[in-house]
Amino acid sequence: MLNTNERLKRLIYQTLLIRRVEERVIELYPSDKIQSPVHLSIGQEPVAVGLCESMSPKDVLFTTYRGHAYYIAKGGKLPELMAELYGRKGGVSGGKAGSMHLAAPEVGMMGSSAVVASTIPHGVGAALAAKLQGTKQAVITIFGDGAIEEGVYHESMNFAVLHKLPVLFVCENNALAVHTSLAQRQAFDIVQHAKSYGINTTVIEDGNDLIKVGDIAAKLLESLRAGGGPEWLMVKTYRYKEHVGPGDDFDAGYRSRSDMEKWLATDPLYKYPEIVKEMEADVKTEIDRAVAFAEASPLPTRADLLTDVE
Repeated sequence: MLNTNERLKRLIYQTLLIRRVEERVIELYPSDKIQSPVHLSIGQEPVAVGLCESMSPKDVLFTTYRGHAYYIAKGGKLPELMAELYGRKGGVSGGKAGSMHLAAPEVGMMGSSAVVASTIPHGVGAALAAKLQGTKQAVITIFGDGAIEEGVYHESMNFAVLHKLPVLFVCENNALAVHTSLAQRQAFDIVQHAKSYGINTTVIEDGNDLIKVGDIAAKLLESLRAGGGPEWLMVKTYRYKEHVGPGDDFDAGYRSRSDMEKWLATDPLYKYPEIVKEMEADVKTEIDRAVAFAEASPLPTRADLLTDVE
């Protein structure tokens, strides 16, 4: 068993890798080598890292279009991710899916989607299959606070509770749906609303706390595997970059830099600078290799157009 310091270092390494991968995407974006719109996870990486820590390879994950962090944290191969962003044949989906539709089923990353809330019922369906087949799998379905306003969220919650399915609903609450705040969108309290379904609810106020996110996720996932029925978790977090794209948008008027400063105070990559410094060279080497793989991978041809289509 890892001691606390070893565990923290491992989690920080994953967090740093995700952060630097997306910063490399920002560097590459003006060159037009990246052939896909990108929704960056910068600022929200600790949530993905903590949640995925206790997932086994057979546990499955469904996430959103802001999925780079989950792909990497769940064990997806970095060279194939970069090649997918480049639109190359060596990508996880042959360059056809792009950033918003990542999948690595071999490690339990079952897919992401550009349609808000659309992967929530997929997770519930996978949980139903796991229960019927007795596989003792846990299923995590990730969504943002904006997805709670979609009808399929409510239908999925109701079905999961009614049938006591092994699914963990995780709301990544960054308090924004594109540029619109919670207060402007919702006349209800998210947590109280979830409780009305009779589901056990948990809230993590600081999504930057890698250890807390990991510890709570471990307990909830174990309960799912033991047949305890669905769980609901809200993790408060904050995205540093614009909704879609590589830039900053603090001049848009809907939020301020002071909001971000509060989160930077607990950001593990700022909180543990000496640990980060030790890891920078290894992280850079890993990313350089992934970029080289992507750039060496061939472009799809006309013959590839209708492959993988049924």
